[in-house]
Amino acid sequence: MSGLGQHQDVAFVKELELVLDSCQVELTPLDEVWSNLYIGNVAIAQNRNLLHKLGITHVLNAAHSKQGSIGDQSFYGSSCIYCGVPADDSECYDLSQHFRPAADFIHKALKSNKGKVLVHCIMGVSRSASLVLAFLMLRRRLSLTDALRHVAERRAIYPNRNFLSQLLSLDTQLTHRRKLCPLL
Repeated sequence: MSGLGQHQDVAFVKELELVLDSCQVELTPLDEVWSNLYIGNVAIAQNRNLLHKLGITHVLNAAHSKQGSIGDQSFYGSSCIYCGVPADDSECYDLSQHFRPAADFIHKALKSNKGKVLVHCIMGVSRSASLVLAFLMLRRRLSLTDALRHVAERRAIYPNRNFLSQLLSLDTQLTHRRKLCPLL
């Protein structure tokens, strides 16, 4: 990427961080950020009784196999369909490799009869939020800025700068593709 392009990306990521900094909601264990789509923390994900009461049918764990994150299909049994993403919340992890599979999992779950999805990581602010943002961009055709504003109005999120940069790259790709073919 050219130096100018990188500089523009850094500036845009900083603008996105300003949107996140303006968030007025408190961080809670669980929030519905889209119809039947929730972002939560690991404690919520490990409370099978509460998940059952909420009617959660699908769990997407963005911190699969990470310290402090219990979860796999055997943990949930037949009560929830589980999907694990072994992502690191770091400045060098490529979360973008999971954007489409996670978006497809969420989309399929929400399409199913009365499907409700919990997307979580440890705190429910970076990895899980990034995957939900990617879903909104890929499957609900929102721009990154619109997706970020929508979710930040409902939950205190803060994807790390690396993930914001990857989401920006996805946004650029989707914008370009939709200009070429508006049906995408």
